Amino acid sequence: MKLPKIPKLLLTTFSILILYHPLFGQKLAPKERIQNEPDHIISSKITERDYLIHMSFPENYTINDTITYPVLYVLDGKSTHRYFNAEHIEFKKIQDVILVGISHKANGIASRINRFNDYTPYSDTISDRKFEKKFGVQKGTLKTGGASKFLECVQKEIIPFIDKHYKTNTDRGISGHSLGGLFTAYCFLNSDNYFTRFGINSPSFQLNDEIFLEPSIAKFTNNDPWDISPTKVFISTGENESPELVSNMIKFSLTLKKRNYENVDMDWRIYRNESHTSVVPFSLNGTLTALYGRK
Repeated sequence: MKLPKIPKLLLTTFSILILYHPLFGQKLAPKERIQNEPDHIISSKITERDYLIHMSFPENYTINDTITYPVLYVLDGKSTHRYFNAEHIEFKKIQDVILVGISHKANGIASRINRFNDYTPYSDTISDRKFEKKFGVQKGTLKTGGASKFLECVQKEIIPFIDKHYKTNTDRGISGHSLGGLFTAYCFLNSDNYFTRFGINSPSFQLNDEIFLEPSIAKFTNNDPWDISPTKVFISTGENESPELVSNMIKFSLTLKKRNYENVDMDWRIYRNESHTSVVPFSLNGTLTALYGRK
């Protein structure tokens, strides 16, 4: 029995739909890693800065199926992406997730200045003058308080780019260390459910402590309801970090834990014998296993 011929126009139309379906023609395959080269460079019109994007994909990721994946955005990806596939990460215990490292293209002092601006929630002139002196730069060079603008950049420029070119879904997380941990805490309180997984590691709460940390703790201690989607939070620090950093992290964590929000699944940890630098791979693994651990 002969099957009826498909009209040429219908066949052409069907082929075009397949070719331009968002899971086919518009998606990019993972790049072969060339040393420390980024996968992409994104120029922001919002912050007027360039950002490097380093990516890591689940082992079975392919553009030839319709599976989509959650995404964890990791701040300071230029320095942390080497841990994405390192032995510190217990991938057998972790769900499939795309890792996207975000970092400043600028190097040296310029990178530090950009981090202080992008990752700090509020302007702090005392910290500005202190770190200008430490970095040996001219007065007025360092300006804190750009977190709201950087969050806008992440939401309106970086994430839409990733969503357009890769097989993502709306399950988004964000993680950071040090100043990046401070920014992640800011996102936890201010991103209005845009992210639902947070890795707050070695957060620099000593910056903006009176205008961010203390109001955050006050929020956790009052009885006002919080309209937050089901959310996972992991908070950590190294035992050998500065006493102020450790004590502030403990204060934030214990207060949040005690508040016991119905939709917040929260865990925290202090890593024994680890410093501000050495703790990074351990806190990244802790973030992944706490936020994406297999059941």
